[in-house]
Parts: sequence; C-alpha cells; structure tokens
Amino acid sequence: MTKVVLALALVLSAFPIYYMFIMATRTNEEAIDVPPPLLPGGHLGENVARLLSTEDAYFVTGLVNSAIVSVTVTVSVVLISTLAGFAFAKLRFRGSKILLGLILLTMMVPLQQMGVVPLYELMVTLGWTGQLKAVILPFLVNGFGVFMMTQYATQAVPDELVEAARVDGASTMRIYTSVILPALRPGMAVLALLVFMQTWNEFMWPLIVLNPDNPVVQTSIAALNQAHGTDYVMLFTGTAASVLPLFIVFIMFGRQIVGGLMEGAVKA
Repeated sequence: MTKVVLALALVLSAFPIYYMFIMATRTNEEAIDVPPPLLPGGHLGENVARLLSTEDAYFVTGLVNSAIVSVTVTVSVVLISTLAGFAFAKLRFRGSKILLGLILLTMMVPLQQMGVVPLYELMVTLGWTGQLKAVILPFLVNGFGVFMMTQYATQAVPDELVEAARVDGASTMRIYTSVILPALRPGMAVLALLVFMQTWNEFMWPLIVLNPDNPVVQTSIAALNQAHGTDYVMLFTGTAASVLPLFIVFIMFGRQIVGGLMEGAVKA
C-alpha cells in the first residue's frame, strides 16, 4: 500500500513537468485539443527558435544573466556560510552567541520584503539600477546558510578532531581546508542546491531593479506572458527552458545532495 501511495504521489508530482515539456513540442492548435496530447510532437526546434528570436523577452540574455547571478551568489553563500559555520561551531570567541542570535533574527524577519524600499534607494544612490550587481550584492550572505553550516559542523566534526589538528601544528585556515571542508561537503551540496534554486527563481527584486532589456530568466518569462499571453506553446517552451538548468544541477550533484540529506536525517 505504501508503494502504491508513493507511486501515485510521484506521478501527480511529475505529470505537470512532463506535460510542460510535451506542450513545448506541439503547436498552439494541438495545445488546445480535447483531450490534450500526451505524447511528444515534432515542433520543439521550431518553438525554441521562436523563443530565442523573440524581441519582447530577451530570453537568451535572461538565461545568461540568471546563470551569472545564481552561480556567483551560490559560491559566495556556500563559502561564507562554511567559514562562519566553522567559526561559530568550533572556535571560541567573545560574543559568538550574540552574533549567532542576530543571524537567527534575520531568518525570522522578512528583510527582503520589508527592506525593498531602502534597498532600492541604496541601489539608486550607488548607480547600480539596471545592472546585475544590484541583484547579486544583497544576496551574497545568507543567514539560513550560516545557521545550517553551524549546525552541520557541530554534528559532523568532533571537537577532538580539531584539537588533534591543533596539536599537530595546523593553523586555523589549515584546519578549515583539511578537516572542516571534507566533512561539510554533503551539507555544502545541499546548501548549494537550495541557494541556486532560490536565486534562479527570484522574481520580485530583479523585476524592480533591472531594466526590461537586461532581465533574468524569470522576468523574461513574465515579459513573454505579457507579449504572448495567448501563445501557450511559447510560454510552455520558455518555462521548460527555464527549469532545464535546475534539472542539470540536480543530476550533476544528486548523489551528494541525497547523501547530505540522509546524513543529516540520521544525525538528527
């Protein structure tokens, strides 16, 4: 019975994604057929060509910009979070508990929504509106990432191992690179996936701070919807193209991600 329920849940979860890719291979006339087609058509290349050549959405620019922003933010968040997590979990310094409490406080308050006006004013003052650094800089540090890596380092790295490295003469940075990073690798993979997905799917802030001719992929899809609201195939093709990088990332790092999740579940 459990397997049947899980199989049903899998089908219900995967079918919308499958149907989206099916519609990306069809024409608009076929998309509104009743019953709807459930098998791939032969128009994928034509639909992709139309999508990439449309002048309303700058879709190629959106894909490139999203890749730049997502990779930069992910690398920064993972690096800073592992450094901070190591410091909070294994180093003793005055005020560490207060600082960690402040980080937890940032997770409880929706700073992005509450701070959008002063943040936009800051971008205007710096002259960064319409530029990618306006959507990169505010997200280079993530409170959730720091907290997650702190908890992971506390559980994954015994204090005795750090002390043994110190006795052997290892510096703090050597302990970080040789002891902490290998132990945190599964957790880093999970954090990287979560941050990459969140940044790739970000819509509100890029819509506010970027120009229509320099979008990210989510604002490109919004522009497609405004300009081609009745062109369902165009919308399905754009949406399918926007989620394809997420599939690639998950396939590339799926083993580390699942391992990190399972290891965290066992330790919890």
